[in-house]
Amino acid sequence: MSSMNDSATITETARPAIHLKGVKKSFDGRTVVDVDDLTLGSNPIEGLIGPNGAGKTTLMRLIMHAIKLDTGTVSLSDPGSPNGSVVLSKTPQHRIARLGVVKTNQVIQDFPNLTIWDSLLLAVGRTRNEQPGRIFSERRVLEEHGDEIQSYLDYFSFENPNGFANSAGEKKLLDTIRCLLLNPKVLLLDEPTAGLPDDLTEQVMELIKQKAAEGMSVVIVEHDLTVIWGLSDIVHFMAEGSVILQGDPASIREHETVIEKYLGSGHVGG
Repeated sequence: MSSMNDSATITETARPAIHLKGVKKSFDGRTVVDVDDLTLGSNPIEGLIGPNGAGKTTLMRLIMHAIKLDTGTVSLSDPGSPNGSVVLSKTPQHRIARLGVVKTNQVIQDFPNLTIWDSLLLAVGRTRNEQPGRIFSERRVLEEHGDEIQSYLDYFSFENPNGFANSAGEKKLLDTIRCLLLNPKVLLLDEPTAGLPDDLTEQVMELIKQKAAEGMSVVIVEHDLTVIWGLSDIVHFMAEGSVILQGDPASIREHETVIEKYLGSGHVGG
C-alpha cells in the first residue's frame, strides 16, 4: 500500500482507531479481503472507496465481527481508555458497540411497527430494558436522552417525528441517528447518504464534520464521491480485496490507478 506524497502521509494522532493485521477473508475459494496492515481512524474523517466488489462492505463487517476472519486480527486502540487496546476479532459481536465501535447499515433496516421516537429510544435502552413494553415505560431513558433525540429530529426536520418513518430517506437518517446516540468512538458509515436529496446530504455531511471535530473517528464508505472529496481528510482506495492506495482526496482523485480502475477518464481533475 502506498501514499500519494509527503503531504498525504497519514500521521498517527491520539484518536480511537481500528487496526487490521494480516486480515483475510474468502468465500467459496475467492479472496474477498486481503489486508496486510491497515489503520482506520487516525484522522478525523477517512473515506474508503473502490469499485463494486472491492471488498469494502465485507471489510466493515469483519471489523464489526459480523463475519469471522479467516486469518489475522482486528483491534481497537483508544488513547482515552485505561485498557489501551482491545482485540475486536476475539470479542463477541454484541459487545463491540459497547466498546465504542458502531456501524450503520448499507441496506435500510427498520422497525416498521415502531414510531420514530420509539425506534430511537430503543437504540439507547439498556439491555435489561429491551423487552417489549418495558423500555418505553422507563422514564430514565427519556430523561437521559430525550433532549438529544429531539435535537436530531429538529435538525433533520422529520415530517412527523411522533409518527412512523415512511420514506426511505427518513429511515436512512434514523439509522444514522441511532448510531450517533450511542456516542461511538469510531463510527463506520456505510453509504450514509444513499438515496438522500442534496439538502439532506449536506446536513448529514455537516453533522459528521461536527462529530469528528468533537473527537469521534469517522470512516465512510460512499459511492457519492462528492461526499468523499468534501469530507475526508484521508481516502483509502480498495480494489480486489486490498487497500492499495491512500492519500489526501485530491491526490487520490488524480491518481492514474484510481482513474483506471474506478473513476474513468471523465473524472480527471473533477
